[in-house]
Amino acid sequence: MGGGKQETFLGLDIGTSSIKALLVDADQRVVAEASAPLSVSRPHPLWSEQDPGDWVEGVEAAVAAIRRHAPTEFAALAGIGLSGQMHGATLLDAHDKPLRPAILWNDGRSFAECAELKRRVPDLEQRTGNLAMPGFTAPKMLWVAAHEPEVARATRRVLLPKDYVRLRLSGEAVSEMSDASGTLWLDVGRRRWDASLLAATGLTEKAMPSLVEGSEVSAYLAPEIAGAWGLTGRKIPIAGGGGDNAASAIGVGATAAGAGFVSLGTSGVIFSVTDRFVSLPERTLHAFCHALPHRWHGMAVMLSAASSLSWIAAVLGRERDIGELIAGAASFARSKSAVGSAPIFLPYLSGERTPHNDAEATGMFAGLRAEHGADALVFAVMEGVAFSFADGVDVLDAAGARPVRPLLVGGGARSEFWGQMIADVAGLSIDLASGAEAGAALGAARLGMLAAGVGSIEAVCARPPVQREFKPDPERAAIHAPRLRRYRALYQAEKAARTT
Repeated sequence: MGGGKQETFLGLDIGTSSIKALLVDADQRVVAEASAPLSVSRPHPLWSEQDPGDWVEGVEAAVAAIRRHAPTEFAALAGIGLSGQMHGATLLDAHDKPLRPAILWNDGRSFAECAELKRRVPDLEQRTGNLAMPGFTAPKMLWVAAHEPEVARATRRVLLPKDYVRLRLSGEAVSEMSDASGTLWLDVGRRRWDASLLAATGLTEKAMPSLVEGSEVSAYLAPEIAGAWGLTGRKIPIAGGGGDNAASAIGVGATAAGAGFVSLGTSGVIFSVTDRFVSLPERTLHAFCHALPHRWHGMAVMLSAASSLSWIAAVLGRERDIGELIAGAASFARSKSAVGSAPIFLPYLSGERTPHNDAEATGMFAGLRAEHGADALVFAVMEGVAFSFADGVDVLDAAGARPVRPLLVGGGARSEFWGQMIADVAGLSIDLASGAEAGAALGAARLGMLAAGVGSIEAVCARPPVQREFKPDPERAAIHAPRLRRYRALYQAEKAARTT
């Protein structure tokens, strides 16, 4: 793959809390990395906004740090890739200047607009493969039209966060299929903008960026930026890039149908690559294009995964003892009778996405007894998160997108006990790779390599070596199975009581 060249490639990840920059060489050795913090503004309940200029300043700061650490290697830059937080509505005027702060993915103000969008486009799910949710971009545009009509009238272009950065780096308004899938303006199956969906929010295709595949050249670094970065005399291609989860999948080599990852982070994600468009919107499966041609993915999302463990640790006053708490839960789990009589936990501390799409769902312990201590509570929380992953696997299975030996990534991947529990509960063989993280910046750098023509998808997007495999244990699975049924029944009973 390296061919003896000293070329380097830059991955830029436009996150919610920070900008990450990663410089790798042609053999994907990390040359330098840097980050710049971002802040989120919440001026009203449910609102979540950022100044688009902060993304550009963050990129400049992170790149400046990379240049300080590795000036010679940065001077050999041969390609750039972008990844970023999805769904953010960045509204620009006729001069491509932001008209207001960007409305982010975790902004919840546009619930009513989701219903209105569905009223205007009754077959929305068939067109997009997804439910209308406040996190997506199109409902945000309807909210602006209703509450800030002067901004809506002045809007000439709508860009996603990473694509605004691309505009500032290159002068070109371009997006790619994976990020565009999260707007509710894309015909995900056909990989093109949908005129009816755009019209329903008062827009036409003129307001949309052009579309490329994530591994294709989208634009070139503008001469003035290249000059400021000390890169003169050549054109530096910028890859289409990817939304954060798609780029993370590229970073762990999830490129072929059936490949994927289980991310046990603050939230939980099961990501599965497909070679055709699959959707199951009624069970809240996210159906998006992948960042590679002729590839899509299904994604099940749980809102409180490792954050549930952090929560119970805080409740117990043991935030710094999470390792000890996990060890106690593992010890508790060695007794079949103890597991059978343990409490059941619903991890819906922030509502739930897949499969319920229920923002009002709440966390719950059921079956508590006086003999239950910290070990039983922590075990129940970890098991409840595993149950949530099992629901996600069931949804992917029903859609024809069950992953095959996905990689376990995220902070929770440090617990082999938890990885094995998820495998047992979900009936899924899961691989743990040495040092594997769902690295969106690495995925972006890999897409930059592909756009620069460095190598094939198979060569550039290699899967990391597997350290161990978690195979479902039939005996443990049999202990969890009736508890999973009770977990599901508890949610249905709580929902029925709440909605009657």
